[in-house]
This record gives sequence, C-alpha cells and structure tokens, in this order.
Amino acid sequence: MSAAQAVNAGARLDRLPISRLHWRIFGLIGAGAALDAFDIYLAGGVVAAMLKEGFSTLAQNALFISATFFGMLLGAGFAGYLGDRMGRRYSYQFNLAVFGLASIAAFFAPTINALIGLRFIMGFGLGAELVVAAGTLCEFIPPAYRGRWISMLGIVTNAGLLIASSVAYVVIPNLGWRYMFAIGGAGALIIWIMRKKMPESPRWLEAVGRTEEAEATLQAFEKEVGAGRTLPPPAVVRHRPVVDAPLAKLFQRGMVGRTVAAAVTAMAVNMSVYGFVAWLPTFMVKQGMTIVQSLGFTTLMSCGSVAGALVGMALGDRFSRQKSLIGTCVAIIVLGFAYSSLRDQTEITVAGFALVTAIYTLVTLGLYAYIPELFPTEYRLRGTGVAGVSGRAVSITTPYLTVFLFEHFGVQGVLGMVTAMLVALCGAILILGVETARVSLDDNGAFGDDDALATAAAAMLHE
Repeated sequence: MSAAQAVNAGARLDRLPISRLHWRIFGLIGAGAALDAFDIYLAGGVVAAMLKEGFSTLAQNALFISATFFGMLLGAGFAGYLGDRMGRRYSYQFNLAVFGLASIAAFFAPTINALIGLRFIMGFGLGAELVVAAGTLCEFIPPAYRGRWISMLGIVTNAGLLIASSVAYVVIPNLGWRYMFAIGGAGALIIWIMRKKMPESPRWLEAVGRTEEAEATLQAFEKEVGAGRTLPPPAVVRHRPVVDAPLAKLFQRGMVGRTVAAAVTAMAVNMSVYGFVAWLPTFMVKQGMTIVQSLGFTTLMSCGSVAGALVGMALGDRFSRQKSLIGTCVAIIVLGFAYSSLRDQTEITVAGFALVTAIYTLVTLGLYAYIPELFPTEYRLRGTGVAGVSGRAVSITTPYLTVFLFEHFGVQGVLGMVTAMLVALCGAILILGVETARVSLDDNGAFGDDDALATAAAAMLHE
C-alpha cells in the first residue's frame, strides 16, 4: 500500500482532544437535528388542533401521521445510500432543502388531503436527517467521549419535543396550527445556508479511496486543534484498504445479527415515541380536556425528553450499552403501567414525566449511539438507514393500532403494544451480545468480527 493510502483517519481523529472544532461540528449537526425533531413533534399539537377545528377527522389525522412515517421510511433508506455513496455532507444538505421547502408549502395547504401529500414530502427529508446526524457525529468524536456527545445530540434533538410543545402552546391558540409549519420551514432554510461550511468526514473519505481529500481535511483539523499544544501520536497505525461494500453484506453472516439488532432497536424507539408520546394531546382531548389544557399538560410532561438525554449522558460512557438499554426498557414498562392506573392530574403529570424521561433515554442511547456504532464506516449510514426504514415501517401502522387499542382498551392497550416491542428489543440485544461503548469505530468488527469487538469493549470498559 502506498504512503498516500495510509491516511490513518480513525486513529488520528480518535486522539484529538475536544476543541472548538468539535463544538462547531456539533452545532451544525445538532441544529438541523433539533429542527427536524421540532417538525416531527409538532404533529401532536397540530392534529389535535385540526381535529378540534373540524379541518380533519381522527382517521384523517392517522393518515397524516402515517404519511409522515412513510416519507421518513423512504427518506431513511435513500439517505443511507446517498450518505455512503456521495458523502455525509451531500446527504444532509439535500434532505434539509427538501424538508424546508415542503414545510413552507404546507403553510398554504388548502385541504387536509393536500397537507397529507406535503407531509409525505416533509417526511422524506425528516427521515434522512436523523440517519445522517448521529452517524456523522460518531465519526468525529473520540470513543472515550462518544457516549456523552451523542447524549448531547440527544438533548438538542429531544428538546424538539419540548420546543414544539411550548411553541404550539403559544402559537396554535393565537395564530393557528399553520404557523407551526412556517416556523419549521424558515428555520430549515436558515440552517441549510449555515451548513454549507460543514466539513466532510475524513473516515468516509478514506474508506471510499479519496485519500488526498481525507489527508487535507485531517491536516486542517490537526492544525486548528493543535494550535498552541502538542498533539499526542495516534494510538495505532491502520492501513485501510478500499473494499467492495455491497448492501447485501448487511444481510450476510457476520453482519446480519447487527442489522437485525439495529432494526429492532429502531422499531422499539419509534413505537415508544409515536405510539404514545406523540398522541398525548389527542388522548387528553378525547378524555374531555380542552386543547389548551391538553397542550399545557403535554408541555410539562415533555420536559422529560431533555431529562432522558441527560440520563443518557450520565450512563453513556459509564456503563455498557447492553446494560443501559435493557435497564431502560424495564423502566419504561414499569412506569408505563403505573401511569395508566392513575387518575389524579398531578400524579398523571409526574408519572408521565418519568415515563417520557425513560422513553427518551432509550431514544438517546439506542437510536443515536448503539445503532450507528454497530456498523463499520463503509456501511454506517446504510446500516443506520436499514434500521430507520424498519422503524418507520412500524410507525406507519402504529397510528392505526394506537387508535384501535385506545378506543377499545384505553391507554393500557397502547402501553401493552409498546411493552411487547420492548421485550423483543431486550431479546435482540442479549442474543447479539455485542458491546460498542468506548470502542473505536475502526475496531467495531468491520467484516463480522464480533468477537474482536466484544473483547475490545470489555477491555476498555474495565480500564
């Protein structure tokens, strides 16, 4: 192998101390992720307001939400392909433009059917953003800090629920639900302009053979981070060949277990969030509350979205991913059934806050950390995209199941559905038995070496 090919991008990135470079990258990635989360979660307040106004029926609201998820399903798969083939930067700029323009158009939608069509296009952009965001951030952050920084991305992204609920509480009663789309669209276009300065991932550049660009990007990073200090040498020197990376490899021996575990994780996260949290305002309206009351209580409970990411930050670099994820699933199940048995509004709010906190701990550690960590650079976004497609496929049917179960069995029926999915997730994690916390992304078993990954993880966790 020539010297030009020995870029050693992963090891050089992993040994960089945290600096303003990392914060700048985090800001550009986090801003888009938070805005997309805002648009996903505005659906809860918007569908309740449309129902109350008579613009839509409960069945049309379910179709509106399903259209979002169907668009996200296609967007997640396409973003994974685009990100691994054309680059991380190209993918997130494309999806943000799609989402922003469709959001602006949604403000002017004359009928619910037109709005559903535009929501599908918005969903295409939304599904792409979260696939690219977590996977890209992972590639810049050293393994010793990755759990905390991914959790910070979770704080910013999960804050989209709190922001959407708070903005909806003010905007919808005073200006109307249409302005929620206008706010999201304008924000997306602003962030699109800011992100034009986002650097490409050197890990990806090296993986696809663009070694000169990878070297130039790394040298710029090292010059900026190393100004006024001596950088430590890379821990290892890796000569990374450019390999054939067909999508089919994700479903072959050595990788298929990771693909299945990632898919089940995404399915459990989506069902927990969109089968319960996103429907809270509607549940409360149907139980007799006014739209203002339901949005008020939901805003208080949605503070748990940020609290969940803080819990993830506390757990991320301290405990194994397997223990953290399984413990969180158990907490959701226990809190969920405790919540469903309460009747006092204060108790409901407190228990709901704790439940939302647990759900968003799962979002942070599962969706943002565990899934992208499972895959090597050549497959990271496609693997994450396959998981995203699986999660969105579940989300398409979840609104209909939620309506059916709520009408026939109440909140307990909805929570029973979520519980079954969480039990399946615990089983998938235990069967795979792969640990990813504090492991370099270059030591994650690129071609099915799961035993090597487990050994490296155990060694680092017991340092």
